[in-house]
Amino acid sequence: MSSFDLLSEKMKKKIWDMKWDRFTPIQEKTIPLIINTQKDIIVSSGTASGKTEAALLPILSVVEKTASSKLKVIYISPLKALINNQFERIEKLCDDIDIRIHRWHGDVSQSKKLAFLKNPSGILQITPESLESFFVNRTNHLKAAFKEVDFIVIDEIHSFFDNARGVHLRSLLSRLSNLCHVPPRIVGLSATVDNFDLVKAWVNYADPDNVEVVEVKGSDKQLLFHLMHVPSETSILPLELFEDIRDLTRHQKSIIFCNNRGQVEEATVTLNRLAEKEGMGETYYPHHSSIDKKEREYVEKVMSESTAPKSVIATSSLELGIDIGNIEVVIQIDSTYSVSSLKQRLGRSGRKREADQILQLYSTDDDKLIQSLAVMELVIEKWIEPSKGYLHPFDVLFQQILSICQENNGISYNHLIDRINKNHIFHSLLTKDVITLIQGMIEKEYVEVLKNSDELIVGLEGERILRSKDFYSVFMTSDEYEVMDGAKRIGRLDKAFIINVGDNIILGGRLWGIKDIDFDRSKVYVTKAVSGNKPTYTGSPGYIHKKIGEKMMEILCSKNEFHYINDIALATLNDVRRKYLWNGITADHRCIWVDKAEGIFETYTGTTITKTLVWMLRYFCVDAKIMDGVGRITILNPEGILSILQKMKEKEWTAEDLLPYVEEKEFFTSKYAAFIDESLRVKMHVGNEVDIEGAVGYLQKYEFKSMSFM
Repeated sequence: MSSFDLLSEKMKKKIWDMKWDRFTPIQEKTIPLIINTQKDIIVSSGTASGKTEAALLPILSVVEKTASSKLKVIYISPLKALINNQFERIEKLCDDIDIRIHRWHGDVSQSKKLAFLKNPSGILQITPESLESFFVNRTNHLKAAFKEVDFIVIDEIHSFFDNARGVHLRSLLSRLSNLCHVPPRIVGLSATVDNFDLVKAWVNYADPDNVEVVEVKGSDKQLLFHLMHVPSETSILPLELFEDIRDLTRHQKSIIFCNNRGQVEEATVTLNRLAEKEGMGETYYPHHSSIDKKEREYVEKVMSESTAPKSVIATSSLELGIDIGNIEVVIQIDSTYSVSSLKQRLGRSGRKREADQILQLYSTDDDKLIQSLAVMELVIEKWIEPSKGYLHPFDVLFQQILSICQENNGISYNHLIDRINKNHIFHSLLTKDVITLIQGMIEKEYVEVLKNSDELIVGLEGERILRSKDFYSVFMTSDEYEVMDGAKRIGRLDKAFIINVGDNIILGGRLWGIKDIDFDRSKVYVTKAVSGNKPTYTGSPGYIHKKIGEKMMEILCSKNEFHYINDIALATLNDVRRKYLWNGITADHRCIWVDKAEGIFETYTGTTITKTLVWMLRYFCVDAKIMDGVGRITILNPEGILSILQKMKEKEWTAEDLLPYVEEKEFFTSKYAAFIDESLRVKMHVGNEVDIEGAVGYLQKYEFKSMSFM
């Protein structure tokens, strides 16, 4: 029986109404699995391949007879904007079949939420944070709302595998499953996913063989790409770069990705000035997390509805598939930190059936040129970073214990331990460590034991955390000022960015002068200005996988000229290569470049291995620090460094050997890590920041050379 024939009659009619002449490959593979099996499913294929419909067409066929009166599908999204974006798309699929779509997040009105609670039915779109809020604030409605759920669809599921937010979501889904008559099937959607063993365990640890991966590799789209090197001596991007972007985007709808929010602001103002010189007016729009929500929504609306050649300049805020219309070209200024991220970004173009994907890369210094080449080459090789997980998640468990106590209005000690042991994401934690966490929470009054019982309730200190507006999320956010133009919110400024009355700044792609700062209320009042400086925001550099570092060294030691780079890039590349080629350095070597009392160790490996090497060096009394984002280590007094590296290779290392040499600013941190017992925080640090096996394997793999600076 064909995939089409498996669908319900109403879904068949919907397909005819939409004038589809065929299913995409991922739809052909997915539809039979959802209808004919009871398996959990991961749907993995490129952007614009029809993954959403691949999941929902068969799901709606299965639930349509009961979904008018019962909630049957929960649709989890990582972003509120993505929920809003997908709402109309899903609603169109449900036309004429009497299935309602409900949104539930912080921007949805209370009246709509109350209407849903009175009649939970159809499909509920929700973020992990709003689901958490449901558990904490709507405890009386949990069972009635969720008991009939059959499917949980997780959009952009790859964004949840390697971080605290993913642990949080998986815990919530495990708790939700306990409320359902039958555990719901999970259907995950992603364009960039790998390490399917970990993915299957994340979805269903008890029976990973019951998780089916449906994968369609590659695309029938042609990828056209070019890299232009425009060197800059300062942190200010060169005007020549913007002039080239202006030429490229003058007649094309584009999305321009930057790696930080300040760069987005700088680029928006400069590009609009170039457009205004041509009499074109505002053509470029900024989009990042510190711009007010209404402003971001306005940009998304303008981009999705405009047929004119307008462009949006964004951070990763537009990486996850929010529909902003048919993008003709994707631009990346300096390299992403991951191959997965670049692949996700380039997938934003070529969404029309006959359109090509077009990617323009720019680099502004030597390191960014080499990293851009390395990441692009790995994209060409169809490699992406494998998922690695988030180990020893005691920080998230701390938050979930407060939530569970609140949900149940108190819970017995043994019942809590049992709930944790059976949770899909916490089951592997040692019971003795869980007990250590709970005992610490009792001692610090985060939870309280009722007299003459073993019942645990939220304690006084726990109430402070639980009642905070930030409780529902587990990811860290920086402390920020709210920026106001009269009564209108413009966005936010990081408090680490030093500002004074009279300063001029760029925010939301416009120029502002600061006229007042209310430190008590964390508000900055501004008025329009004619000049301004880009703001800076706190944030750690991204971690790179060892494969990127290895590819960078391979490029430096090769003679490949790369057909897709400009002449300046090639000249710069050959200049950087010279010291390696002249000294007979190959990709099997790693160098320590020495100048009198200082050495620079070029590791060209992954960030976690580089950190581990620094702590190993300090164990042998070497003054070592990470120098930059590509893994260079500065070493004071490098005499004898080769013999020390040999000792490092031969030593039988334990994590305890390294811990005394980890500086406080280098130690693992997260939103809730400060609340947990120190021994558990150490476990989290070792699990997520230390890679002894990788570091020793690195030391064994390469030949190390100590060379003089040229």
